[in-house]
Amino acid sequence: MKTKAANLIATWFGCGYAPAGPGTAGSLAALAIAWLLVRYGGWQPLWFVALVLVATAPSIWAADVTARALNQKDPGVVVVDEVLGQWLALAGARTLNVKSWLGAFLLFRLFDIWKPVPVRNLEKLPGGAGIVADDLMAGLYAALVLSLTGCFNLY
Repeated sequence: MKTKAANLIATWFGCGYAPAGPGTAGSLAALAIAWLLVRYGGWQPLWFVALVLVATAPSIWAADVTARALNQKDPGVVVVDEVLGQWLALAGARTLNVKSWLGAFLLFRLFDIWKPVPVRNLEKLPGGAGIVADDLMAGLYAALVLSLTGCFNLY
């Protein structure tokens, strides 16, 4: 039962099983949920920081349990880390419009794939912490760039 619950969270309700680009599928699912929260819940960008803070511990647990069950350090099916990183990236938007949504997505995916220092170093943390921490840092980088470009009214 514990492994099934962890797998459900870690794969973000099956998004991790996407045949091509499971990380991108996880990011898009995160944006879909964020859009619903903004559209129907009136959420502001910074509120996603609170969501990330609340979801981080369960995400680390789920990623760790799933990785151990699959006997892999960072299984591709684990995409909850992309969800958290994407929400953190979105938190950097000064305003929410098509450009900021697209910018948050592209910037997060760029930093997640490129893995500049210290993103790559955070992958070395043990278990679920390493799986999640690097994406949180990639999301933070994306949020900072998005916030700075917003200061110059680029979106």
